[in-house]
Amino acid sequence: MNSHKNTPRLLGAAFLLQAVASMASGLLLAPVDLLERSVSGNISDTMTIIANNALHMRASIVGEMITATGIVLLGVLLFVTLKKQNEKIALVALGLYLIEAALLAVREILVFSLLRISEESVIAGHPAYLQTLGKLFYESQSFGYTLHTLVFALGATLFYYLFFKSGYIPGVLCFWGLIAAPLAFIGELFAVFGYVVPLVVFLPNLPFELSMGVWLMVKGIRDGSETK
Repeated sequence: MNSHKNTPRLLGAAFLLQAVASMASGLLLAPVDLLERSVSGNISDTMTIIANNALHMRASIVGEMITATGIVLLGVLLFVTLKKQNEKIALVALGLYLIEAALLAVREILVFSLLRISEESVIAGHPAYLQTLGKLFYESQSFGYTLHTLVFALGATLFYYLFFKSGYIPGVLCFWGLIAAPLAFIGELFAVFGYVVPLVVFLPNLPFELSMGVWLMVKGIRDGSETK
């Protein structure tokens, strides 16, 4: 195994950084999401729940901004590692990762705006105009997350294809990624058109990224396949 190059280890650390940050953000919002589902369709109750969980919301925003930073770092390191397999494909995939990070950052601005509107709405007794604004920002941040996941899945599929082509990592990891990322893309595409997609469609990506991170940090990439 390649043991004298830093890039594979940095790449593994980047996989772990963005995966752990994303997972932590999701766990912070889990109680809020459960409460929101219990009042689905009632924007005033949803805004009350958001306002009453301001600390969770703010912590999640910080976590997602760390995730966005990790996505940029991950994309750059994937490009450096895989560009000699096909530089054009790697460049397109890097561009998609940068767009993904930007979409995620914009989405968090919308989430913060939703939080502030929700807090003001609770204080004011949920006037109609703040409910309208709240619904707009709620739906916008939700759609922003869908868009960011779509772009991620497309870019990840391209990078994982290059990993498969390179032989840098075990084939089972490549196949795992080449199943998980397209599955997430298809799921989010259905979500864009209003279909309810089960969570299980998106679950394989997180353990894959954690596995990739651990593998690259411990094993690096295979001999004869060093990054240049």
